[in-house]
Amino acid sequence: MRAKVLIIEDEREIGELIAVYLKKEGIETVLIETGEEGLEAIERGNFDLVVLDINLPGIDGFEFLQLIRKKRDLPVVIVSARDTDEDMVLGLGIGADDFVTKPFSPKVLAARVRAHLRRFFNSHKDTKNVLHFGPFALDIDGNILDKKGKRIPLPPKEFEVLRTLIENPGKAITPEKIYDRVWGQQYGDLATVAIHIQRLRKKIEDDPAKPYYIETIHGVGDRFKPEAF
Repeated sequence: MRAKVLIIEDEREIGELIAVYLKKEGIETVLIETGEEGLEAIERGNFDLVVLDINLPGIDGFEFLQLIRKKRDLPVVIVSARDTDEDMVLGLGIGADDFVTKPFSPKVLAARVRAHLRRFFNSHKDTKNVLHFGPFALDIDGNILDKKGKRIPLPPKEFEVLRTLIENPGKAITPEKIYDRVWGQQYGDLATVAIHIQRLRKKIEDDPAKPYYIETIHGVGDRFKPEAF
């Protein structure tokens, strides 16, 4: 199953054990140890599910869950040593999809994660043709770029340049190929490509001078960072 799961667990051995079993299912994982890092990861990356511990330093699991529920609709599986009815009722009540108590069987946890992912993917089968990265959503059919519900105006050529890069994550694309794809010509003013990429960076990067999403590979071209998804 192709999916990306964020594991937030301050006991690294437990987090790594969960990651091992999820990777056996073909699921990509990112392991972090604090709620604050988790919020940053959610903002930066496009995850399909979160495995969440409650007892975290700083922001605890309950607070983290309440914060992301305001922004994201994705499955959250709580894994915790806190096994009272009150904790379970609270966790499920504020938006968790499942509550697994420690100690647990990694194989069973992986099966439950897989089941939640399957339901999540099935429920989104009929959604629009949208490419997600970080807090952004690129609506291919509607030619719209959205950030947390707020539309970011993109002229048609900027939209097509961004789409070209996103549809080829991790691949450095030469200015010639971008120009050919977007402008429909094999030859032309290639400086136009660089100008459009600069404009895109001003709209999607936190710091356009130090771009995270669109990287320039000197002597080759530009690539969209695959970790951004």
